[in-house]
Amino acid sequence: MRLGGIEIPHTHHAVGHSDADALLHALTDALLGAAALGDIGDWFPDTDPENRNRDSADMLGRALAAVVRAGFHVVNVDCVIMLQRPKLAPHKRALCDRLAQLLGIPANCVSVKAKTGEGLGPVGREEAIVTQCVVLLQRTSE
Repeated sequence: MRLGGIEIPHTHHAVGHSDADALLHALTDALLGAAALGDIGDWFPDTDPENRNRDSADMLGRALAAVVRAGFHVVNVDCVIMLQRPKLAPHKRALCDRLAQLLGIPANCVSVKAKTGEGLGPVGREEAIVTQCVVLLQRTSE
């Protein structure tokens, strides 16, 4: 399973138009939204063949570059990943480190939390992964 730009051993994987990295997609959306630059679907529509199997880290990098061009820098990020399995506790440090690397910020400015569905709903039945990210931006220029 590809999550947060790293491979996590598991029997299942997400399916999507790009590489289906749900965490990087949520982070890309959070960056674009925080700077009022649209959303991931505006920038990387699934109707564009160029986005087929696109690396989500590339999408995040392009979104980050647009945010910087708009006069902002990333202060910190907070992410929640909801999935039943695999357990992410052993991977949280690697996820924080990778997100920090992709964003060019210190790892102690990145939070990753994992929640299960407690066996309920699509997350609990292992049919879905839900990710949410909040990004704090600071204006660097007027």
